Amino acid sequence: MIRNFILQHKIFFITVLSLLLVKVIWVAWSCWGNGSFDKEKNDLLQRKNFLVSKIMVEPRKLLSEMPSGIGLQFQGEWALYSCSMQTEALSNLAGLYPETKEESITTIDSLIQIVKSSELRLYDKLRWGEDPLESLDGEDSHVSYLSHLAWMIGNYRRIGGNTKYNQLHDSICETMNRRILKSPILNIPTYPDEPVYVPDMMVAIVALSDYSALNNGKYSSTVTGWINRAKSEWIDAKTGLLVSFLDNNGQIEAPIKGSYSALNCYYLTKIDSTFAKEQYERLKTHFCQSLPASGIKEYHDRTCWLGMDIDAGPIILNLSPSGTAFAIGSATYFSDTIFRKSLLRTAEIAGHTIKWNDKRNYLLGDIALVGEAITLAMRTNVRKR
Repeated sequence: MIRNFILQHKIFFITVLSLLLVKVIWVAWSCWGNGSFDKEKNDLLQRKNFLVSKIMVEPRKLLSEMPSGIGLQFQGEWALYSCSMQTEALSNLAGLYPETKEESITTIDSLIQIVKSSELRLYDKLRWGEDPLESLDGEDSHVSYLSHLAWMIGNYRRIGGNTKYNQLHDSICETMNRRILKSPILNIPTYPDEPVYVPDMMVAIVALSDYSALNNGKYSSTVTGWINRAKSEWIDAKTGLLVSFLDNNGQIEAPIKGSYSALNCYYLTKIDSTFAKEQYERLKTHFCQSLPASGIKEYHDRTCWLGMDIDAGPIILNLSPSGTAFAIGSATYFSDTIFRKSLLRTAEIAGHTIKWNDKRNYLLGDIALVGEAITLAMRTNVRKR
C-alpha cells in the first residue's frame, strides 16, 4: 500500500509538472512577438476578426453574449463597452496598418448602428425613465451611454468616415457640454441617486476633446476646465491618483480602485499626456505587483487573494483583471515595453489564447467578450506623432 501511495503521488507530481511545463512553453510561444507591431500584426488582426464575428450581430444576440448572471443593466453596459472598445481598436489598427482603414470605417459604421438601437439603449432608459436619444433637450445625465456613442462617432469621423453622423454628433456633444457646465461640480452621475463614477465622466471629456479637434476647438474650454479641476480638487491624498468616485457635492469618496485608476490613466492619454504620464507612474508605484504575476492590484492598501468585483472581475492573488488590462493601454502609449510585455504574459497565463482559421482570442473571451475588446484597444493605443 505504501508503494502504491508513493507511486500515485509521483504520478500526480509528474503530471502537474508536465502541465506547468506545457503552459510555460505555450505562454512563451504566444508572447514571443510582443513588443513589435510588425511581429504582433497577425495576432492583432486575428483578434480583431474574432471580435467582429462576435460583436457584429443583431443587438439582441450581442446582449445575449453578455453573462446573464450580471443582470440587465450590466449586460447593457458590457455590450456598449464591447462596441466602443472595438471601435477604438479598429481606429487604432487603421493607424498602425493603413490597409485596414476602409474595412474599419465600414465596421465602425455598423457598430454605431448597433449602439443606436433601442435594444442597446434600453438599460439606460430603464435607469433614467426616459430614452437617452429622445431626451437630448432634457436635463437628466445619461452620460455613460451618450459619451460612448459620441466617442465612437468621433473615431468614425477621424479615420475618414462620411458626414452621416455629424448632426447626431453635434447634438450629443452639445447636450453633454451643457449638462456638465450646468453642474456646480462639473460632473454628472451615470445613474440617478448614485455617486459620480469618474471613469464614466472621463469618457465624456474624451468625447468632447475629440469633437473639439474636429470642430475648431469647440468645447475645448470645458475639457481644459475639467482637467484643471481634476488636478487641483479630485486627487487622492494618499496615492496622488485621480479619484474613483465623487459624491453629488464634489467630495471625494473612497476607495481608490486599481481598475478605475488604470482606466483613468488610459483616458488621460487621450486628453493630457503630461498628466497621464504622472498618473501612470503613480499607478505603478501604488498598484503594481510583480510576483507571483505581474499586473495591477485592485486594492493598494489591503490584500485580497480571492474576491469578486463587478468592475474588476475575479480578483486572484490581489490582481485586478480589468486593472491589468487597462494598464496595457498606458504602457503601450508610453512605450513602456518591458512592463507591457509582462502584462501581456499575465493576460496569456490567465486567458490562454486559442486560434482557428483567421481568428484568435483568449479562451476567456467567450465568457467575457468585453475583456477581449478592451485588451485589443489597449494593446493598440499607440501615441500619435
